[in-house]
Amino acid sequence: MTASGLIIFLLIGAIAGWLAGLIVRGFGFGLLGNIVVGIVGAFLAGWLLPMLGIGFSLGSPIVTSIVYAMIGAIVLLVLIGLIKRA
Repeated sequence: MTASGLIIFLLIGAIAGWLAGLIVRGFGFGLLGNIVVGIVGAFLAGWLLPMLGIGFSLGSPIVTSIVYAMIGAIVLLVLIGLIKRA
């Protein structure tokens, strides 16, 4: 992975984690936490969505990647919330 690819990867993770934190109220982990949540969410969505038969493209690969990562991050934050309540 090139340096620019790594920066884009981290930026997508940060944006997706931040958006997911806004959607799922009560979660905000700061910049580093949002990056981690976004990256883990991207891996989660990359595994979960194809298993459910869900696939889409929004024209731009960057926008599609952000939306995929955001969906995975939302699922991750909801799971974290359920575990914290138990």
